[in-house]
Amino acid sequence: MIKGIFTDFRDFAFKGNLIDMAVGIIIGGAFGTVVKSLVDDIFMPLVGYMTGGVDFSKLDLMLGNLPDGKTRQEAIEAGDIVLVTYGNFLTSFVSFLILAFVLFLVIQKFMAALRKAVPGGAAPAPEPESEAPAPSEEAVLLGEIRDLLKSGRG
Repeated sequence: MIKGIFTDFRDFAFKGNLIDMAVGIIIGGAFGTVVKSLVDDIFMPLVGYMTGGVDFSKLDLMLGNLPDGKTRQEAIEAGDIVLVTYGNFLTSFVSFLILAFVLFLVIQKFMAALRKAVPGGAAPAPEPESEAPAPSEEAVLLGEIRDLLKSGRG
């Protein structure tokens, strides 16, 4: 039984589809890193410049009052106040929107164009529904006999 499980696992783990999926996940992770860099290093500084120098990574909301004699950082480290760092969320959300848009372009637009460019790549047109074939002479004759028997004239 255990040998059968290992054999099934080996067959599953080394199928081409699983390996293709693993390569896709690795490339997807690298793509996510590139998009994160695009957002953090290029897009958000431009947005910050257009909004008057706002650094979105430093936007936060302080919950609690700053105790007397403590700096903000000391109060955070002591747990006296809590920060809700919504700026990081905004940056992550913009990153998600860009990633989703790029995936939309790749999947929807590029794949549609590729299907049109590759012969036989487009989905086949649905076949028109054909009419039912006409019944044979024997079927027509049997139908008439049945109708006569039902009517009681036979």
